[in-house]
Amino acid sequence: MADFTFSRGQLLLLAGTANRPLAEEMAQHLGQPLCAVTIRRFADGEIFVKIDENVRGRDVFIIQPTNPPAENYLELLLLTDAARRASAARVTAVLPYFGYARQDRKDQPRVAISAKLMANLITHAGADRVLGMDFHSHQLQGFWDIPVDHLYAAPAFVSHYRLKALHQPVVVAPDVGSAKMARGYAKRLDASLAIIDKRRVSANVAEVVNVVGEVEDRDCLIPDDMIDTAGTITEAASALKRLGARRVFAFATHALLSGPAVQRLQESANEQVTVTNTIRLPAERKFDKLKVLSIAALMSKAIGYEHSNQSVSSLFD
Repeated sequence: MADFTFSRGQLLLLAGTANRPLAEEMAQHLGQPLCAVTIRRFADGEIFVKIDENVRGRDVFIIQPTNPPAENYLELLLLTDAARRASAARVTAVLPYFGYARQDRKDQPRVAISAKLMANLITHAGADRVLGMDFHSHQLQGFWDIPVDHLYAAPAFVSHYRLKALHQPVVVAPDVGSAKMARGYAKRLDASLAIIDKRRVSANVAEVVNVVGEVEDRDCLIPDDMIDTAGTITEAASALKRLGARRVFAFATHALLSGPAVQRLQESANEQVTVTNTIRLPAERKFDKLKVLSIAALMSKAIGYEHSNQSVSSLFD
């Protein structure tokens, strides 16, 4: 259990229902119980939220990933509003996963910029700060008009792969946009770098065209921020195997695992698929090749540092 120099009586942890096991693990790391909260639904499905403890003057952290269904967002907004109206001194939205983040610009006419809208909703609900993990794109930090602390799952993945006996490892960016992230992992793992030239035929459908870099007879690592339908990861693994890769490992922070993802990954050329527990995975979305790492310790340290006004960036020094 981490030892933080703060008054434990002033820190208050709230959690919605999106990922209760992660919130409980974080509370255990902080040595703080989760605040009692009533979350129930009326007969028509409308959500009722009530904080069952005194929050006046407290430093409140609300732990809630915002993956589908959209009710997870509503729970976060209602909990934030309830804490603000109960005179909390400060409210921090802790977002292990920030949903609706993929639409962050107008890339075609008459589309919503959902990432900005969701940031506005969280701000107007009463959040004073945001603590997030591996946003879909880094510029999302600028979508809020309140302070944002952006965490990375990289330390968990780097520690995991350093323990493996990798043969001439190469980190393979699944597309050009991931090259910077892949370069960071390659540096930390003392590996070389390769990039996949990918063309997106349509939403959730990608085609591998070429691989730039040497992958033959090497252990390949494919990083990404999320796995949704797993089309990108499985196509990349197949292409690397065709080019003579020795072993292929895929890893991503957020495991959405939508639609055919589980079957695709189980049947893919990946030897192992590693994710974190930012999103709660039901039993039916778990499979033999899946390895889940916990980011509870990292996020709880960040909460402790925020509460005691220490530098969060020191976690990555």
